[in-house]
Amino acid sequence: MSSREFNLPDVGEGLTEAEIVAWKVAEGDTVTVNQVLVEIETAKSLVELPSPFAGVVTKLLVEEGTMVDIGTAIISVSDAGAPATPDATPDAAPASAAAPAAAPAPSNDATETIADTAASIAADDDKPGAVLVGYGIKGHVAPRRNRQSAADAPPTRAAARPSSVPAASASAIIAKPPIRKLAKDLGVDLATVTATGLAGEITRDDVVREASQASLFRNIETPQWATDREERIPVKGVRKAIASTMVSSAFSAPHVSLFVDVDATRTMEFVKRLKNSPDFAGVKVSPLLIMAKAMIWAVRRNPTANAQWTDEEIVVKHYVNFGIAAATPRGLIVPNIKEAQDLPLIELARAIEQLTITAREGRTQPSAMAGGTITITNIGVFGMDTGTPILNSDEVAIVALGTIKQKPWVVDGEVRPRFVTTLGASFDHRVVDGDVASRFLADVASIIEEPALLLD
Repeated sequence: MSSREFNLPDVGEGLTEAEIVAWKVAEGDTVTVNQVLVEIETAKSLVELPSPFAGVVTKLLVEEGTMVDIGTAIISVSDAGAPATPDATPDAAPASAAAPAAAPAPSNDATETIADTAASIAADDDKPGAVLVGYGIKGHVAPRRNRQSAADAPPTRAAARPSSVPAASASAIIAKPPIRKLAKDLGVDLATVTATGLAGEITRDDVVREASQASLFRNIETPQWATDREERIPVKGVRKAIASTMVSSAFSAPHVSLFVDVDATRTMEFVKRLKNSPDFAGVKVSPLLIMAKAMIWAVRRNPTANAQWTDEEIVVKHYVNFGIAAATPRGLIVPNIKEAQDLPLIELARAIEQLTITAREGRTQPSAMAGGTITITNIGVFGMDTGTPILNSDEVAIVALGTIKQKPWVVDGEVRPRFVTTLGASFDHRVVDGDVASRFLADVASIIEEPALLLD
């Protein structure tokens, strides 16, 4: 019998350390290849590490809450009791080990209200587990069981059931561990959720829909004062990285900010038409989608708003990795949609959905936050009119979308109720001069005022 140690890998971005947040296995457990062993927090995000080999856990070498340098041995696994089949997949892992990391509560920013985001694409459930740097993806994956057809599937909880069925079975809840975790984090009671899955299971869409109806962004209860007079929160992980990045951005890039009030009535009408369109069936549409498209369009007309400053040169990027700022209990993250300039409207909508739910579940990977070129922050979900956002690292422009609400507005000499919003934008004045900044924001505003311009 031999024993092997698993060293903490660099999960990307050239990280030097990470915190052991939660072990997903215990000493004496049998583990399979790709089974999740531990959840770690890097300076970027929460990451689940899968096992590169099978066997029995002999010792957990690092306690939860400990900061560990990359390359440090964190767990020892012996080959005694290893499964006979070396090609074990994540499906073979016990449900308790496969449970996802603690997901953050709903974000602000960009991710809009829960009502404005759909759940992740169904196919996401069929993707393989996380892959460690240096280990790669296994070439063979055991086939999954076929889903039951609609005819063979058991009736959903909302469907009528024969009177002979015991009451207990009528209230059975079918939901995968990640869905149960999402429901817990969003404060959703699964017993109140109507299942729409083919086999009567509760899907991510079902949970998000229920959360929307519960209006989670409204604080209807005021907690009691804490018994401790003070709380001390260690500055580490994501919060430490945020502090460093914000200070660097605020004091190295000379910010200039602009603001404009916009009549968004036609955008709201356009969003309503898209929601009723068969082409967008099953896709959640919101004003954020139109804002994203407007910014991408404005970048094409004003390329230097999509650039990077270095001491030697200005790098103008002729592609858009569109960042959406997401505030979570663990701190601000800015995942981005790669090559967003190539996506048609419906694909951009789906990409925003996927980004949103992934961030809420705490599954955003470092690679998803790297290489951004321009960012939006949606402060309107909290009823804020506007703000002066700080630039994301290595970017020269960021736009804040304020709340959209009815206000008196002069149209053709008459005061009428219109849906109005305020756009606020910050630019790196080393790269973006006042005229370019003004033209860029004016272009974004023109799309919000008349989305038909996107069809040119």
